[in-house]
Amino acid sequence: MPARKSVLILLLAAAMLCLTPVQTLSGASGEDRTAGSGSGKDKRELRLLFAGDILLSRGVETWLRRSYKPLVAVLHPVISKADWAVGNLEGAVGSAEDCAARTAPGQSPCFPIRSGDVALLREIGFKAIGMENNHSPDLGPAGRQATRSALVKNGLTPLSYESSPQFIRFDHVTLGLLSFSMASSRVNSDWDWDRDLVELRRKLRQAGSLANFVIVYVHWGSEFLDWPNERQRRMALWLVKNGADIIVGHHPHVVQKAESLYGKPVFYSLGNLLFDQRYPATKEGLLADCRINGDTARCSALTTHTPAGSAYPSVVGVSKEAEEVLTECVLKAGRPLTVNGITLRPEMNSGTDGLPGLVLEAQRGNNVGKTLWKSPRATIVSIEKMRVKGSQEGQPGREYLFTLEPHHSPLDREEAVRPCVYEVHSDGLTPKWRGTALAWPLKDATFLAGEDGILCALHRGDSFIMPQPESRKRRVAAYRWNGFGFSGIHDPELIGRCEDRFE
Repeated sequence: MPARKSVLILLLAAAMLCLTPVQTLSGASGEDRTAGSGSGKDKRELRLLFAGDILLSRGVETWLRRSYKPLVAVLHPVISKADWAVGNLEGAVGSAEDCAARTAPGQSPCFPIRSGDVALLREIGFKAIGMENNHSPDLGPAGRQATRSALVKNGLTPLSYESSPQFIRFDHVTLGLLSFSMASSRVNSDWDWDRDLVELRRKLRQAGSLANFVIVYVHWGSEFLDWPNERQRRMALWLVKNGADIIVGHHPHVVQKAESLYGKPVFYSLGNLLFDQRYPATKEGLLADCRINGDTARCSALTTHTPAGSAYPSVVGVSKEAEEVLTECVLKAGRPLTVNGITLRPEMNSGTDGLPGLVLEAQRGNNVGKTLWKSPRATIVSIEKMRVKGSQEGQPGREYLFTLEPHHSPLDREEAVRPCVYEVHSDGLTPKWRGTALAWPLKDATFLAGEDGILCALHRGDSFIMPQPESRKRRVAAYRWNGFGFSGIHDPELIGRCEDRFE
């Protein structure tokens, strides 16, 4: 990059600081019984169950009014044995009158849910419920909020895209959860590959940095098609490339065969768990069954069947087909994010409490018995370690924490993603560099593997002088950390590798 442009970058960095840096509450301590505690022999098996589509309206509601006890009697012994179980709830809490007022001729059905019926999901044994599907907006924003409130009231964690990634911590493992929908709905006509993948990539990166396993719970595919369509396959490949460990899909209402994709289990569709559809294939379902032992995870599945003329399923047994397909999928736990010997973990159930932002807890190395400090809650859209070579030959390199945070800037007068660099100490975080969006407005940024201090940036195609936030043009640039900020570099080979990072 010409010298004038490098100087401009540094001037912009000096002119615009992140408005709300992640300051720390130093000296906080306490016993931590969550992820990473104990030696390997103390780690118990962790079991996760994932169900497909669940309906509490229409014909299912009729059955529930007769008696819900047979349903609980069949499902509770299986679901409640899992340490964490999730299902996809189709519909929104509200009245049938609200549905009638919002439904136009030719639209898909509207599924109102009685608030009291939500308690049934907890009684069955679910710990969390997915809210991302084409029927969650059936009753508009008010219905979506009512659904979230009803879930929380009944002790169920709502899984939503806006809160993703959400982190769940157990005795020895942290799960990073992303939930999203690619299905058309009343408020979302279609998936936008250019717009939506940028944000989703950042969410996956953050989950991969802070979790041992990254799980994607996705609403996709074509209804009643018993094999994955081209868009599902394309997205599954992209998700695995960008860090997904386990992919669990729903929406088609029929089972689609599971697959091992580069050693990662992909359940394209689990079909229905609890629904009133009559087509025979909609009466069959799967429960994705994943077990974590020590530092490895494996997945199989249980089969379910709903008799004709009934809405209530029964659990039949282990799916031999899924077991054979997924036998080669042995997942290795990702390492915790450790910077200068300080391990950073998301606070217990971070993102699942309905509050925006992320809280980081710091421990010394893998000794998680004592918390050194906690950060205040902050909005961070990407987080990773930044390694920098020593300034002289033989001098050890440095490690920093690199984040992307949305802040307003008086320079471009936008609420946009800004890069920040922090030093990590045993008593907290110290801002090292808090800059603007580098040379052009920023969409995403991440470090190039194998190259210390080389930052790959995905920029919008406009400029700070003539901003066009809606521009769909893009440019990729490479930068090198110089100790005071990032200087642009012109190296076709590095820039080409950076372009590959944003495919």
